[in-house]
Amino acid sequence: MTKFIIQIPCYNEEGQIGKTLSDLPRELAGIDEIEILVINDGSTDKSAEIARSYGASVIDIKPNKGLANAFRTGLAEALKRGADIIVNTDADNQYCAMDIEKIIKPVLEGCADIVIGARDIESIKEFSLIKKFLQKTGSAVLRMLSSAPVSDAPSGFRAFSKQAAIKLNVFDN
Repeated sequence: MTKFIIQIPCYNEEGQIGKTLSDLPRELAGIDEIEILVINDGSTDKSAEIARSYGASVIDIKPNKGLANAFRTGLAEALKRGADIIVNTDADNQYCAMDIEKIIKPVLEGCADIVIGARDIESIKEFSLIKKFLQKTGSAVLRMLSSAPVSDAPSGFRAFSKQAAIKLNVFDN
């Protein structure tokens, strides 16, 4: 039996969290159980209430402690709940939920332990030129150091096998 948890760090996303949750897959080939886990990082709006209304499990962190802490908390909770595969996505709906099937496929097939989804950085209007440059530079450095074809290293859209999640260390808040 393969358990899959989609974890979503969230901070004041009441305007987007409902759309994000409604777009998530409820069934996937090769997956027996799907659970949605929202890590509410000190939101002062109705994000957690909305997430619960969509059937998501919600972990409340108070006060806000930052994205890295929410990510780390979500991974630990997903492992505690018996996840075999974990996907991290953002509450603001910037990643296409239809791509979850694509991002978990290499993990399901045992070809990869970590898969990072890539955005088309150039097409994101909200990113300044300096941010685009820094994102591309960071990805190039990671490609060079890891010999892995990483095109969007800071992407929040990531899939992890249970084994990778157990070994992952997050050093920042």
